[in-house]
Amino acid sequence: MKEQRGIIKVGCCGLPVSLEKYAKYFNLVEIQSTFYKLPMLETAHRWRTKVPEDFEFTMKAWQGITHLTSSPTYRRAFSKLPGGNSKNYGHFQPTDEVFKAWEDSYTTAKILKAKVVVIQCPPNFKQSEQNIKNITNFFKNINRRGITIALELRADWEQDFIKSLCKKFNLVHCVDPFKEKPLAGKFRYYRLHGSPPGKQMYRYTYQKNDLDQLKEVIKQDITEDRDTYCLFNNDTMLSDAQNFIKLLKNI
Repeated sequence: MKEQRGIIKVGCCGLPVSLEKYAKYFNLVEIQSTFYKLPMLETAHRWRTKVPEDFEFTMKAWQGITHLTSSPTYRRAFSKLPGGNSKNYGHFQPTDEVFKAWEDSYTTAKILKAKVVVIQCPPNFKQSEQNIKNITNFFKNINRRGITIALELRADWEQDFIKSLCKKFNLVHCVDPFKEKPLAGKFRYYRLHGSPPGKQMYRYTYQKNDLDQLKEVIKQDITEDRDTYCLFNNDTMLSDAQNFIKLLKNI
């Protein structure tokens, strides 16, 4: 019997070049701009038509789900909130504003034919009784038919809770593999922010030994028949992703 192996998918977080040019080199991209501001639906349709049918989009959900409006990330959006009470956004609060933020993100994802949506939490979303209640209620009530959510927690949460939450709601634990190991998920979703994390984060260029190390991690994943998404999110992501694809040719 032929050994089952997962599929490796490599791309960038955001577009370092135009979408048309990017699609000549890669068949996967994570749309980052949706975190700051969701595009007009016509724009999302246009993105989808600019690439081949087998080109895969993933995307970040809009920050209104996760980030309080006091977050500096809202200033990068250069736009007003879509409506509602500004205090009702973020931290998975059980509000109309948060659920609308998801519904709008979901609509965009379906237009892009995205299979994965990344929900990235801020560092100040820490484990507490209220936050556990909020995040559990959120995943219990949203419609995500046809989409898997990759959850990136940027604060220290108990491993047992992460495993339990992901298992209960079929989530993928999204991590930087140079920082931590994923705890749950039917596939792997790695976001590479620059290694080692710290002062050089984002500005770091991955070296040959880094990519060799990453290759070994992914070899184990695909041997376990897990598909693996590997998204570079650093300043030199275009060349780093291209170098990694070359390294994977003999895997």
